[in-house]
Amino acid sequence: MKQTAVVMVDIINDFQFDEGPDLLKYTKEILPNLKNLKNYARKNDIPFIYINDHYDTWETDYKHIINVCENDGNKEIIEQMRPEKEDYFLIKPQLSGFFRSPLPSLLEQLEVKHLIIAGVAGNICVLFTANDAHMRGYTLHVPENCVASNQQNYNDHALHLMKHVFTASTDPI
Repeated sequence: MKQTAVVMVDIINDFQFDEGPDLLKYTKEILPNLKNLKNYARKNDIPFIYINDHYDTWETDYKHIINVCENDGNKEIIEQMRPEKEDYFLIKPQLSGFFRSPLPSLLEQLEVKHLIIAGVAGNICVLFTANDAHMRGYTLHVPENCVASNQQNYNDHALHLMKHVFTASTDPI
């Protein structure tokens, strides 16, 4: 698995927006798969990179963002997916994890060529991150059971685009 990294998109999330409760429900459904993906990365020495919205704080410390985001609805997700010491945690200002973030530099330093992208929302930030990764020449795996959107049909459509346009594998983990 050399030259591979996992990019976990927006999993530290407050879900406090239109259709946020729907996204929260679908995220809880994939939570065991996300945890399995993290365990797989850990066992295989694959870098695990969180790329996350900063919630208007511009704070790079994940603990601060968790304090801003944590609520009764997302507590289980945050507890199970909290970054650990060996993980990377980066913030992003827009939808794509690549846009004006340190992600491209980190991937270059780690000599990564293949990305496993997971997280939320599949039809927005995961899709834009996968698009930018594809445009930069990375090979992609976006496991269909590790991506959630606020509506299942949106998620299915995003996965279809990632598979057929970005040539990503969408095989489940």
